[in-house]
This record gives sequence, structure tokens and C-alpha cells, in this order.
Amino acid sequence: MAGDDCVRKRQSGSTATSKTPENEETQRRPESERSFQNSSNGWVDVDHVITRKMQLIAEAEQLKPAFMKEVDSHFTEFVNSLVAKSALLDSSSPASLFPASCAEKELHKAKNSRAPPEHGKIFTARRSLLDELFEVSHIRTIYHMFIALLIVFILSTLLVDFIDEGRLVLGFDLLVFVFGKFPVVFCAWLCMFSATVVIPYNLFVWWAQGYSSSSHRAIHSFFYGMLFTLFQIAGLGFGPTYVAVAYALPPASRFIVILEQVRLVMKAHSFIRENVPRVLSSVKDKSGTVHIPRISQYLYFLFAPTLIYRDNYPRNPTIRWGYVATKFAQVLGSLFYAYYIFVRLCIPQFRNSSQETFNLRGLVLCIFNSILPGVLILFLVFFAFLHCWLNAFAEMLRFADRMFYKDWWNSTSYANYYRTWNVVVHDWLYYYAYRDFLWFFGKKFRAAAMLSVFTVSAAVHEYVLSICFGFFYPVLFCLFTCFGVVFNFTLNDRRKGPFWNVIMWTSLFLGQGVIICLYSQEWYARQYCPTENVSACLFPWDNQLWAWLACFAVQEEWKLNGTDHSGSVLHPFLRMD
Repeated sequence: MAGDDCVRKRQSGSTATSKTPENEETQRRPESERSFQNSSNGWVDVDHVITRKMQLIAEAEQLKPAFMKEVDSHFTEFVNSLVAKSALLDSSSPASLFPASCAEKELHKAKNSRAPPEHGKIFTARRSLLDELFEVSHIRTIYHMFIALLIVFILSTLLVDFIDEGRLVLGFDLLVFVFGKFPVVFCAWLCMFSATVVIPYNLFVWWAQGYSSSSHRAIHSFFYGMLFTLFQIAGLGFGPTYVAVAYALPPASRFIVILEQVRLVMKAHSFIRENVPRVLSSVKDKSGTVHIPRISQYLYFLFAPTLIYRDNYPRNPTIRWGYVATKFAQVLGSLFYAYYIFVRLCIPQFRNSSQETFNLRGLVLCIFNSILPGVLILFLVFFAFLHCWLNAFAEMLRFADRMFYKDWWNSTSYANYYRTWNVVVHDWLYYYAYRDFLWFFGKKFRAAAMLSVFTVSAAVHEYVLSICFGFFYPVLFCLFTCFGVVFNFTLNDRRKGPFWNVIMWTSLFLGQGVIICLYSQEWYARQYCPTENVSACLFPWDNQLWAWLACFAVQEEWKLNGTDHSGSVLHPFLRMD
């Protein structure tokens, strides 16, 4: 009996011990959670489930911005540290043999001196930003909206032509005109490309092979340097420009020739600039061999979508031909998009504006009416060239570094916008113009270096437009050197927040409106008013204001003589009534 009583006491004690925590936990739980436990009994508090789910979603939404910001901050620090360490490892002898303080000094020294090739741009395998964003359904919807807008433009053009002509007009006179004389364009490109393959490479090989054994190295280098400069100025500089002007190529054909001219000049300079220091270093170190790149490496660089030469680039294992076809199809679609923008938004607006008397109100309305086509053209140039065209060639060449641009649309300063809009050109200007300028003149002249880069960029842009349009009208040059410089120093990287992004977009919209308005007015003024009616001595630039005044004077003369010469100097595509 005593044993039985002891067993019963132990059992009751263990039962109390095992039940007490559960009972206490149950007591501590809210009534709503205890009611949810009754789901096993056949019913569930649905209201409680929905409320609890909404609470969890709200908490997650509150935590998400802070979490993403924290992840982005740590990831950026990690990548920057990794890049800095990799640059240090590439630029030094075995780092493990030196203490950490020496490594830090070497890194600081590398940052403060002229960068040889291995200290320059680091190429890594990465996708283009839009390719990643288009995987998000929300961003892909914006792309679909632009396609829908193209369909609206097409329907509008077809319906208006059907109402005016009584039939569907499917001609593309504008595209046929602007891309005319294509055989001349192809021959000019082939000559430019062949010369760039043969002459710079052979000049470098002959200089490198004879430099170490030459007794007059300065004269030897000066001779080959002058030959290369002569080729850059006369061969690639004057030749394509003469072809574009002498053969009276239409605007788009001129754009192809002149842009290829600029690209090949920059490529040839990069090849020489990256390889000459390596030869000088090998001769200084008295090494037995002089590194000379293979012709295949140079040829790959001429086709690769980068302006910075390297012997080797990160490569993808395969070529996605479906991706290539899609990108070229998108380029073709962008061309037709631009065609319908000009046909529906530009030509009707500017066709008769040059026949009107100049007034400030008309100019202001013209600028604001040109903002929409200007912004659309800006988006098309970015998407068609910087994304589709460069990605298509990168895919065919298995070129893995696809960072041709960054998130320029998020810029809160023009300094950041200039760095992220066109990374390919920015890298060339940064390493070969800005950094070399600082190396020659010292770090005290950072502002002068920046101004020189702006001037060079503005001059090249204005040169391209002047040759392609057939007249010198420095609107873009003034916007670059005046407003661009001012905005670069005032809207700098210290400006943060959505307000400054709105300011950046507003000024960008206005700038596009000014460019489209003034260049279109000048183009049509020249078509309507022959320049021989204006004295070249009085008006050397023959710009828009003088063209408007001359046009008005000529029209008054026609009215007095009772004659009508309207449209006598127009190309057929300008009379699309």
C-alpha cells in the first residue's frame, strides 16, 4: 500500500509537472490565439487569420525598406573593397610578402599616380541593367506601354493618310531618304575599318620592335608618333568627312560614317595608349621580351562594345542567337518608332513654321511642343543603341561585361547623369582625357581637367551634328559648355533626394525641347529659303534668326513680284501634305 501510494504520488507529481508549463503557456496566450487552436476541433476563426495575415504583411512592408537599404549598403562596401583589393593584387608583386601597412601604402600610391593598363577599368561578367529590370513584371509593363504608343502612332498615320488620300499609304519616303546612298556609306566604312586595322597596329609593332635597340629612342618614338597622329588627323579625320560632304550623303548616312569615324579614332588611341606603357616598362626593366598583342586581339577589340583596350576580356561560354535576333529586331522597331515620331509630331509642326514671322511667343510654344518628341527620341537613342545594339554585338562576341550604362534615370545630379548615361564613352574620357590631364598638369587642376573634358565632348558632339545636318549651328555646344558645366558644379553629388531627381528630369526635358525645336527650325528654314539670298559676308553663320529674316524678306519679294516659289527647294519628303 505504501508502495502504491508512492507510485500514485509520483505519477500525480509528474503529471502536474508536465501539465503545468502547458497550462501556463495556454494561460499566457491571448484569447484569439486560443480560439485559433480549435481548428483541430473542426472550425477556424477566419477573421483572426485574415487580421493576423494583414498585420504580418504590414510589418514586412515596414521592415523591407530598411532591410533593402542595409543590404545595398553592405553589398556596395563589399564590392568596392573587393575591387580595390583585386586592383592591388594585380598591380603588385606577391602581396603576401609585405605587411598590411605596405599594402595600404601601395594602394594609396596607385590611386594617386597615373594608371597603367592594369590599374584602369576592370572588366567583369555582368548583365545590362535593363535585362535584369525587364524580368520584373512591373518594369516590363512600361516597355509594353511604349509598344502600345507605337501602335497608336501607326494607326494614327494610317487613318490620316486614308482620310486624305482615300487609300492606305504604306510608303516610307523619310526612311528611304535619310538612309540613301548606302553603297557609298559601306565603301567609306570598309576603307576606314581596313585602314584602322592595318596602320595603327603595324606602326605600333615597328616602333616596339625597334625601340629597345634604337640609339635615339626619343627620335624613334617621335617619328612613329607623328605618323600615327598624321593617320588620326588626315586618314581618319579628314577622309570620312570629305566623303560625307563631297558625296552629299543624307543625314542618317552621314551619322553612320561620322560616328564610325569617331569610334575608330577613339579605339586606335586606346590601343596605342594601353600598349606603349607596357613596352616602355619592359625596356626599363631590361626584360628579354617585348609584349606585342596579336592581331586577332586587336581585331576583336575593334568589334567589341568597349573603347578600353585589353588583351583579354571576360567571355560567355555560348552565344544566344535568339537574344541577338531579338535585339536587332528591337533596333529595327526603334527606327520605325523614330520615323512615326517625326511624321506625326515633328514634320506637321515645323513644315510651315519657317514661313512665319519670328516672334518670342512662337519660339516658346515651339520649344514646349518639342519636348514630347525630344524625350521620345532620347529614350529611343538610349534603348536602340546603348542597350540593343551594344548587347547584340556583345552577345555575338561573347563579351561578358554588359555595363554599357547605369541607372541614369535615378540621378539626382548632372555629375552622376554624365557618369551613368553612356558608360562606354565616359570610361574613355575619364581614363584618357581626365586622368591623363591630371597626370601631366597635377592634381591642383581638377577643375581645369573637368572643363577640358566638357569642351572636348561638346566639340565632338557639335562636330557630328554639323557634318550630319550640313550646317554649323552651335546649340548643343552652348548647352554643353554653358548649362552643362553650370549644372555639373551646382547639381553635384551632394544633391540627394527625389526633389533633385525631379529638377534633373525637368531640365533634361527642356533641353531636349530646345534641341529639337532649334535644329528643326534651322533645317526647314534652309530648305524653304535658299542661302544664296543672304549675304555670306553679313551673316557668316547663317543661323536660324538670319534664315528667318531672309525667308521673310524673300517671301515679301515674291509677293511683290506676284510669283509663288513655295516648295521649290524642298525635297519631296518635306511636302508630306
